[in-house]
Amino acid sequence: MSFVLALDQGTTSSRAIVFDEHARSLGVTQSEFPQLYPRPGWVEHDPEEIWRTQMECARGALEHANVKAADLAAIGITNQRETALIWDRATGKPIHNAIVWQDRRTAEHCERLRQAGHEALVRSRTGLVIDPYFSATKIAWLLEHVAGARTRAEAGKLAFGTIDTWLMWKLTGGALHVTDVSNASRTMLYDIVRGEWDAELLDLLGVPRAILPEVRPSSGDFGQSDADLLGARVRIAGVAGDQQAALFGQGCHAPGMAKNTYGTGCFMLLHCGGERIVSQHGLVTTRAAEVDAPEYALEGSVFVAGAVVQWLRDGLRMIKASVDIEELAGRVPDAGGVFFVPAFVGLGAPHWDPHARGTIVGLTRGSTEAHIARAALESIAFQSAEVLGAMQQDAGTQLSELRVDGGAAANDLLMQFQADLLGVPVVRPRVLETTALGAAYLAGIATGVWRDRREIAAQWRAERRFVPTMARDESGARIAHWRRAVERARGWEQP
Repeated sequence: MSFVLALDQGTTSSRAIVFDEHARSLGVTQSEFPQLYPRPGWVEHDPEEIWRTQMECARGALEHANVKAADLAAIGITNQRETALIWDRATGKPIHNAIVWQDRRTAEHCERLRQAGHEALVRSRTGLVIDPYFSATKIAWLLEHVAGARTRAEAGKLAFGTIDTWLMWKLTGGALHVTDVSNASRTMLYDIVRGEWDAELLDLLGVPRAILPEVRPSSGDFGQSDADLLGARVRIAGVAGDQQAALFGQGCHAPGMAKNTYGTGCFMLLHCGGERIVSQHGLVTTRAAEVDAPEYALEGSVFVAGAVVQWLRDGLRMIKASVDIEELAGRVPDAGGVFFVPAFVGLGAPHWDPHARGTIVGLTRGSTEAHIARAALESIAFQSAEVLGAMQQDAGTQLSELRVDGGAAANDLLMQFQADLLGVPVVRPRVLETTALGAAYLAGIATGVWRDRREIAAQWRAERRFVPTMARDESGARIAHWRRAVERARGWEQP
C-alpha cells in the first residue's frame, strides 16, 4: 500500500490528510490559527504560526492514520494563494507578518497603476487584473514600509514567497527557495505564456529579481523534508495553489470542465486546456496545475463566501457553530426580500471593486435572524452565479454541470439554491477535501502512486446531484434583484 501526506494550508486553518492509493482519507488533523486585523481592510497572518500549526497537523495526521513518515511515497502541498511574505535568508525569520490575499491596503497603489495605463500590460502578461488581491503590490508595500527591506532585498539577503514557498523553505531547512507555476501565476509578476518572471513588471512594481523563487512544474521534484521533522526524509513531489489543486482533485482535466470551491471565499475554475482564453467579462486567466505541459484556466474569485458565516458566528454571535447556519436559515422558506452583499473587503470577480463594502438591503420590521442567515447563505450562491455567467460568456459554451467542494458544499440548502440559480445540476463528490486530494494526486503521479490522470479521474465519485427545481424566470428575477443590491454596495468607501 502506498501513502501520500497532503499539507493543506488554508486561510483560517492548517490541515493535513494521509491518503492511500485508493484516495481514501486515513487520518486528518486540522488546526485554526489567529486572523490579525491591524486596521480596517488589513488582514495578516503570523508565518511562524502557520508553520507551527502545519507541522502539528502533519504529525497528527500520520499518528491518526497509523502511518510512519518512512512509509510515505511523497508529500503534496496546497496553499492559500497570493498571500505574501518576505524573510531573511540567513536567519529564516520573517521581516513582517504575511499580508493575506484578502488584504486591501494597496488599493490606492493599484488605482495609481490603473490610472497610469498599466492594466493592459498586466493583463497581457499575467492574465490578471490590477487588484490588491494579488501578491505584487503586497511585496512592494513590504519593501517600502519595513525599515531597510529594500536595501537588503536588492543585496539578495531577503526571500519572497507565497505560503507554499515558505513551507518548502522550512521543510527543507532553507535548502530550497521554489514555487510552482500555479502559485507564480497569482503574483501579478509572472508571464503565464512565456513561463518566467517578467522583467518589465518587476521594474514597474519595484521588485528585485533576487528575492523571487525558482518556478517549477506542479508535479515533480521539490526536494526532501528534513528527517527530524517527521521522523524520516520524505520527497516533496506535488505543489499547487489551493484552487488549481481542487480543479485537479475534482478530475476536471479536460477543457470545458468546471468546479467551484466553497471555502473562506468562493473560487470557480473552468479548465481551458492548452489554450489561453482572455476574459472579456471580469474574470482572470491563470495557469492550471502543470504535470507535463502548460495548461490554463479561467477563474472567478469571490472574496467572502464561508467568511460571511464566520462573521455571523463570531461578529454577531447569531450562531454558535458554522454548521448551525443551515438550520437557522431553514426556518424560513426564503430570505423575505432581504439581500446581503458581504463585500467586507471589496468585491472580486466580475466587479473588481476594492471600495465596495458590506450591505444588507430589503429589511422590514418582519425581518428576523433567520431571514438574515438565509440571505447570507444565498449571497454565496448569487456571487457564484455571477461568476458562472461571465465564464460561460467568455468560453462561449454552456456548462452541463458544476462540480463543487469545500466546507460549505456540505450545506444542502446552499447547494440546492445554487443549482436553482444556475439552471444546471450541482454535483457534490464523495470526497469534499478535493484541494488536499489534488495535492496528493500531483505528488503521487510524480512518485508512481498513480499512473496518470485517467486513473485519477476513474476514482472520482459523486455523492449527490442537486437538480434545479426553480423556474428560470424566477431565478432571473432574483438575480436581477441581487444586482440591484450589489450596485448599492459598490464604491461605498471613497479612495
